[in-house]
Amino acid sequence: MITLPWRTLHASARPTGPRRAALATLLGGLALAVGMACPAHAQAGDEVPFITTPDNVTLAMLELAKVGAQDTLIDLGSGDGRIVITAARRFGARGLGVEIVPDLVLRSRENAVRAGVADRAEFREQDLFKTDLSPYSVITMYLLPEVNLQLRPLVLRLRPGTRVVSHDWDMGEWLPDRTVTLDVPDKAVGRDKLSRVHLWVVPAAVEGLWCGPGGAQLRLERRFQVVQGRAGGARDLALAHGRVEGSDLHLSGPGGELRARLVEGGGKPVLRVLNSSGTWQAWREVTFQQGSGEVCKI
Repeated sequence: MITLPWRTLHASARPTGPRRAALATLLGGLALAVGMACPAHAQAGDEVPFITTPDNVTLAMLELAKVGAQDTLIDLGSGDGRIVITAARRFGARGLGVEIVPDLVLRSRENAVRAGVADRAEFREQDLFKTDLSPYSVITMYLLPEVNLQLRPLVLRLRPGTRVVSHDWDMGEWLPDRTVTLDVPDKAVGRDKLSRVHLWVVPAAVEGLWCGPGGAQLRLERRFQVVQGRAGGARDLALAHGRVEGSDLHLSGPGGELRARLVEGGGKPVLRVLNSSGTWQAWREVTFQQGSGEVCKI
């Protein structure tokens, strides 16, 4: 029997039409790779076998996301509920598990009762693509690679600073902020007996023209969490490169370093410089407003 390295294929991701054919091709290719035919229950259109996340991987996922009692966590494809239950029991967080298989939802609820965390660990039989992700500070998942990519644009629109952790599968061109590799000797799938845990922090939309007092300007371009831009006033002073993590921006270049944070100011986004050095020393504690067009008019 071939065992597949993902959890339940959710209803929203169940293959129909072209997607059914695509999954059939994928399953057939996997079966061919091991010289076996796919079992009847793993054919396209059926549920993909549920694979549990090893306990050390569960713990690593939660530690990498720095889950704490202040967090609300959602696990997409929650299986037997172990990630949500561990987050509640070990870290004091509140969590929701979304799962499409009714028996697994019932098992998860029973497990939460036995663990004494039923008041902080909720489980629903629900389509993950019909689930509102915005209330949660941490998202965990162990899904098909194609589902990760379908989720990516939804995740990128979430509140800056939202932490996303995936077991094994990445987000394509959106590279992780951190990856941890773990030895998992009893892993049920794969040959190398390793698990990779990836972390992303949703970046703020800092791109555009930012205008400060005295003609100061920041013109920023962003691709996921990677940022580059030009800082200056009446003339461009320095080309800078850096990253945005959540709402925090860090740039460095010939003009020195600059750290800023995107915040709300009067109902509009403002970029507040926290500290600076070198050429940008005069920008300490300066607040930039979002400009429009090519010229700052404040």
